[in-house]
Amino acid sequence: MFGLPAIIIILAVPVFTALFILLLGTTKYYSKKIGYRLTVITLLILVYLLSADLSTAHSTLLFKELFNEMLIYDTYSTLFILLFILGTFLSLSIGKSYIYKSDIFTPESFSLILFSLFGMILLAMTNELLSAFIALEIASLSVYVLVGIHHHSLRASEAFFKYLLLGSFAGSFYLLGLMLIYAQVGSTHFNQIAMFMYTHPISEIYLIVAGGLLLMITIMFKIAAMPFGAWVLDVYEGASLPITAFMAGTFKIAIFAIALRLFIGIFAQIKDFYDPLIVASAILTLVSGSLLAMVQTNIKRMLAASSIVHSGYLLIGLSSIGEIGTYATQSILFYLIAYFISATGALGILAYISNGVEKEISYDSLKGLGRQHPFLSAALTVFMLSLAGFPSTIGFLGKFYIFTSAIEAGYTLLALLGILAAFVSIYYYFKVISMLYFYEAEGEKVVYGEAYSFLFIMLSSVAVLWGGIGTGLVSFMPGANAITDITHLVIESLYIFSN
Repeated sequence: MFGLPAIIIILAVPVFTALFILLLGTTKYYSKKIGYRLTVITLLILVYLLSADLSTAHSTLLFKELFNEMLIYDTYSTLFILLFILGTFLSLSIGKSYIYKSDIFTPESFSLILFSLFGMILLAMTNELLSAFIALEIASLSVYVLVGIHHHSLRASEAFFKYLLLGSFAGSFYLLGLMLIYAQVGSTHFNQIAMFMYTHPISEIYLIVAGGLLLMITIMFKIAAMPFGAWVLDVYEGASLPITAFMAGTFKIAIFAIALRLFIGIFAQIKDFYDPLIVASAILTLVSGSLLAMVQTNIKRMLAASSIVHSGYLLIGLSSIGEIGTYATQSILFYLIAYFISATGALGILAYISNGVEKEISYDSLKGLGRQHPFLSAALTVFMLSLAGFPSTIGFLGKFYIFTSAIEAGYTLLALLGILAAFVSIYYYFKVISMLYFYEAEGEKVVYGEAYSFLFIMLSSVAVLWGGIGTGLVSFMPGANAITDITHLVIESLYIFSN
């Protein structure tokens, strides 16, 4: 471990860089290139500081007296923070062509991305309900503004107001649930809530059960689970493509950072109360998301609808967590990694071929792309196959682990529904692939963007394949097994203080 000074830097650097870019943006010395490079350099510094802390299981309360044990830095938070940073870096790197050619990205855009990242870092470290809410809102408010930052676009403005109003309304459920839990326990710390539940019978913790249900509503909204996920199509469509990739690939992971802490920790003892609700939401999310994805003609909206389906898969894993739910937790963590690479890559390719113009990309827009740009088409094919759960991709392993954990927990029918949803997804994902290779080109020829963006598109597609088959090909290099080993350390770190 690098120690406490490095952790302080991890918390401080995104904020100070964001403020510096804001101030620099008011001077003649600022340019979009400088803002972009400052943001990327900041992310690389954070990756360097964090990478060593995944090698062991560790857990430390940060500023114990100053913050009253509200923040905890463990292997669990390290993994999630690293995913946030890598997701942000990947979104910006693949979207560089779009960012440079579009007039949407201002100094405020880069600052808001870093502020959102700061909120997500805090969220991964939180050990208490109120600080979790503050961190969640820091991240959410930044994303709200990023969605509508293209103020000349009516679609972006509509998406902003819809997301802001619905997100604020959903956040109020969290505060109400927090209030009920505090009224019964007299504390909002995870450990103290768990201890109270452990020492009291079920008949004396109904306020905690009700409060937890309200917290679940907020979480369900944030991950776009049904019946709270209807907003996702319009919001994803209204946001610029790099921001959509950031939301789908990074911000969604942040919500699971707090959700898993809650369900592995304080709510594990009352799992039976919530399981029927999670299962019902998983079923509704899988069915409605699949139907929505099948009827879309806009690929961006199709990917938005399919993100609902992926939330359904994750809910299957969440419902499988129990007293012996270590495997289920590992499967969720693995799936989050698999999804974020695949979704960010797919949306990043859309940003790449849009050439800096926010326009509708329909299925017909991709006709003949396989002949025009074979490598780009091959990468998009790999991302589609991974999202569909096709064998030899990291997405296949992710689904396999999720469904296996559900069967282990006794949810065989739910696993079968998930498998059916995966088969249905072949229709809308393979439709994209068919347009690439089996139709003649229509309209304007796609122009290559930045070589830098193209490089990270190809690297992401290689990572998707390597995560699926890499370990089997070359045993001495890290692959899927390395990810499962890390997730094992992550779960182990959660129980260091409870023993």
